[in-house]
Amino acid sequence: MTALTIDRRGSARTAAGGFSLLRLGGRWLSPVVLLLLWELGSRTGLIPERTLAAPSAVIGTLVQMLLSGELPSNLLVSFARVATGLLIGVGLGVVLALVAGLSRGGELAVDPLMQIKRTIPPLALTPLFIVWFGIGETPKVALIAFASVFPIYLNLYSGIRSADVRLLDAAKSFGLSRWDQIWHVILPSALPSLLVGLRYSLSISILILVVSEQINASAGLGYLINNARDFMRTDIIVVCLMVYAILGLGADWLVRTVEARALVWRPSIVEQ
Repeated sequence: MTALTIDRRGSARTAAGGFSLLRLGGRWLSPVVLLLLWELGSRTGLIPERTLAAPSAVIGTLVQMLLSGELPSNLLVSFARVATGLLIGVGLGVVLALVAGLSRGGELAVDPLMQIKRTIPPLALTPLFIVWFGIGETPKVALIAFASVFPIYLNLYSGIRSADVRLLDAAKSFGLSRWDQIWHVILPSALPSLLVGLRYSLSISILILVVSEQINASAGLGYLINNARDFMRTDIIVVCLMVYAILGLGADWLVRTVEARALVWRPSIVEQ
């Protein structure tokens, strides 16, 4: 009976391991097939080079741009733009959420304006920002900052207002002051919401960066895309789109890493 039980357990583990490998391979199967079909279509002429460059050509262009330093230098310019815009937008969103979330007067003063701001598409302000700030770096950074404010504000404001009343009552019973309640109870409970808002702001900032760099850029990924469009270099366009995607994935990974470290106290419903 013991040997049979061990065999059955071993078979179960083997089956589970096989299932995991199959599932892992299945996740990569469709992208690999898509790339192979793309390459085949390019080599057979079904997909003209001026329409879409082959994956092999894209990889070759990527290596060439990395070795020449063209891609890293322009990537740094784009990174500086998105980082500056995010710093302004996230900082402003946090301040406004604290003002609106921690006081009734602050809510009456701030929240109606933020709800009006929510209904205005950031890209619709592009012509106005060009009139106000010209065609330099300022409108690009301003668009990113404007777009990244609301996700931070909304999620942090909701997190503050969703603080557990029982925890606040317990803090009061222990004699904690209003500031201590905010620092030790309200803000920690709102931290998960803040990180959710940060993930949204990072994603939106990358999307706005793509458009804002089309505004008379003299450097950056958008500048490379504009030049490649003029010369019909679809390989360079695809390379820049890949970099945009990697920036988005990297930003999401960064927030997930911070979340895993900052929220170790929070129970998880997902089995490890």
